[in-house]
Amino acid sequence: MTNRPNILFICTDQQRADSLGCTGAPWAVTPNLDQLASQGTLFENCYVQNPVCSPSRASLFTGKYPSNHGLYANGVPLPEDQHMFTRTLADAGYDCGMIGKQHLAPCDTWRTEPRRDDGYRVFEWAHGPNHRALENDYHRWLRKTHPDVYQAIFPDTGANENTEYSNRARTSTPIDHVTFEAHYSHWVGERAIDFITHDRDKNEPFFLMANFFDPHHSFGAPQEFRDLIDADAIPAPVTKSGELDEKPDPHRAYSEKSYSGTAPGFQDYSAEEIKEIRAQYWAMIALIDHEVGRILDALADAGQLENTFVVFTSDHGEMLGNHLQLLKGPQLYDDLTRVPLIVRWPAKIAVPNTVPNLVQWIDLTATILDACRCAPGAGVQGQSLLPLALGETSDFRPWTLSEYRYSGFATDPLIMTTMLRHGDWKLILWHGEPASGNTRDGELYNLSNDPDELQNLFHNPDHVAQRRRMKHLMIDAMADAEDRTHPQVRSW
Repeated sequence: MTNRPNILFICTDQQRADSLGCTGAPWAVTPNLDQLASQGTLFENCYVQNPVCSPSRASLFTGKYPSNHGLYANGVPLPEDQHMFTRTLADAGYDCGMIGKQHLAPCDTWRTEPRRDDGYRVFEWAHGPNHRALENDYHRWLRKTHPDVYQAIFPDTGANENTEYSNRARTSTPIDHVTFEAHYSHWVGERAIDFITHDRDKNEPFFLMANFFDPHHSFGAPQEFRDLIDADAIPAPVTKSGELDEKPDPHRAYSEKSYSGTAPGFQDYSAEEIKEIRAQYWAMIALIDHEVGRILDALADAGQLENTFVVFTSDHGEMLGNHLQLLKGPQLYDDLTRVPLIVRWPAKIAVPNTVPNLVQWIDLTATILDACRCAPGAGVQGQSLLPLALGETSDFRPWTLSEYRYSGFATDPLIMTTMLRHGDWKLILWHGEPASGNTRDGELYNLSNDPDELQNLFHNPDHVAQRRRMKHLMIDAMADAEDRTHPQVRSW
């Protein structure tokens, strides 16, 4: 088994694709991630299957679209009959570990997220820095290593203060601004380094998932990382005059309030406050980059660099003020559905390259199993990205599909949206009856001419034929995405 690669999967939460220096943000302080991209493969167009945490993460772990794995919304547990690829790796002899946020089950409780047959030997769970579950391993570490910090921020040890505190905060919370050494992101780095260097049998290949909670809101970072960011260098949010008049009605509601009205919205903030939110967002990313550098250095010091397949990505994006909106929801802009994806495998990927092809998060499941020489198993719907990463082919599926099925905070009426990108064209349908009580509507963008998705062509009479073509392609893609894994045991 030792000739199989280790897998180091580094996942952030709510990080946009365009948030790194190597992906178009020259103001970003991301030297380690930029170097990682220069040594491996940068996928420019990776799309997640859902713009909300749990459904997206379930797609990663199962390799399926949300309509097939059943975890269609936050707060819905992943059905017990769904197989996690980490279980496949464990069965193949991999030593598996998970640090940080998992979110495959409801987490709004006083206890930990329920475990399932996940294959992990190490499971150090902490849904987020404000989540007061008894089993929050970050809080256990904080109480042990920085008891004064813990007591100052959480003086009431009996309060079940969970992530709703972060959701309702206008900007940051005290835990976001603790010293670097006490921060959640540093804890993830520390525990990942311990797993790589000390906490395992060196004769077994490993799979480690290091889950950072940042740059998820609430928006705040230790001061030394905020000091690295020049807020004046960050462009203002992307929008245009009268934009909300040209978009489906729910866009206006999500501009006024985020999270279906349960969190402050873009319109609650001044321009200066939005500017500071954006600066804090990149400060959080700078901290993540610092920790990624520490983890990669530990990998090299352990002599595991050559034969470790490193993946860096995120579960979905963040509106960050673009289109007059914050946070996430049913919007299927690239702000939410396109995420960073970098892979590096020195033993195999000798020539760094950049891949423009459209790829999906479910492809990561197939890719990891392919790298580990494990059969993908029934139901995995993605395709291995190794041929693209190795430069062996440029031929790949020409479309991506994302599904929102009232996946976040519930609205009345419930919202369902579907997105298809095919080539340079993107269609977003806001479903009506019978799927939803909303008015049926849509968005159509030509990303070659309008990469910021400002010009909605859905109702433009000059683009009726293209709208119809994209609708037909979406129907065909949804048919292709159906789960047909149950075997036909006889001819009739």
